[in-house]
Amino acid sequence: MKNLFSIEGKTAVVTGGSRGIGEMIAAGFLANGAKVYISSRKAEVCDATAKRLQAEYGSSCVSLPADLSTLDGIEQFVAALSAREDHVDILVNNAGVSWGAPLEEFPEKGWDKVMDTNVKGVFFLTQKLLPMLEHNANAEDPSRVINIGSVDGLQSPAFETFSYGPSKAAVHHLTRNLATHLTKRHILCNAIAPGPFPTWMLSTGVGGGGDTDIDWQKVGDSNPRGRVGTPEDIAGLAIFLSSRAGAYTVGEVITCDGGAVYCASSFPGANI
Repeated sequence: MKNLFSIEGKTAVVTGGSRGIGEMIAAGFLANGAKVYISSRKAEVCDATAKRLQAEYGSSCVSLPADLSTLDGIEQFVAALSAREDHVDILVNNAGVSWGAPLEEFPEKGWDKVMDTNVKGVFFLTQKLLPMLEHNANAEDPSRVINIGSVDGLQSPAFETFSYGPSKAAVHHLTRNLATHLTKRHILCNAIAPGPFPTWMLSTGVGGGGDTDIDWQKVGDSNPRGRVGTPEDIAGLAIFLSSRAGAYTVGEVITCDGGAVYCASSFPGANI
């Protein structure tokens, strides 16, 4: 029982791991003894984050920059990873983008970019990593796939991000679909639907312009928990799903939102 939440010695991949929720999860994995590969489109940012996280937590953090919205980018990433590892224990499909524009002006490229990154990328990266996910997986210690959805895939968002919510709803349903096919192959698939966290993406929606050094308490005041999420909140849930403690949890979409979805009737601003 005392090792229920151990992920020590595991090899994890966290896409979109250079900032935001991906960085928070990567940090939690590293702090608990996992080896972590992070990826993002911007190589310099990804390299700098990996260097900083490794220095802070001691465990190995490796940067593998890639554009995971295209099949070519996914195949290049898998080839680079395969040159370094023969297996992956944990895959966190976190890389995601959004696009905001008024309904009448919403562009096709804003639809395609979001769907390609948030949905297509999740499916094809999981597909291409299946041999590595299966390599060490067994009934007692299955591999894990964690897809990062959003509360915007469970309710209508306040923002004019018309492709984002549908893309995350698709991620939630894709998670259940993958779980149907992968569980018997000893790969457990679940999703996390985060609510408000102090990230670049949310900052752009609440008037911060991408600056994460804003008054997050003001944002959190509308949440039932009275705050925004912390790295411990999201990393703790990801560690649960990746450890023995979560080995009987399959095909679930778990909110990590301080009650934003299910207590929203009492807190009108909680869907931010």
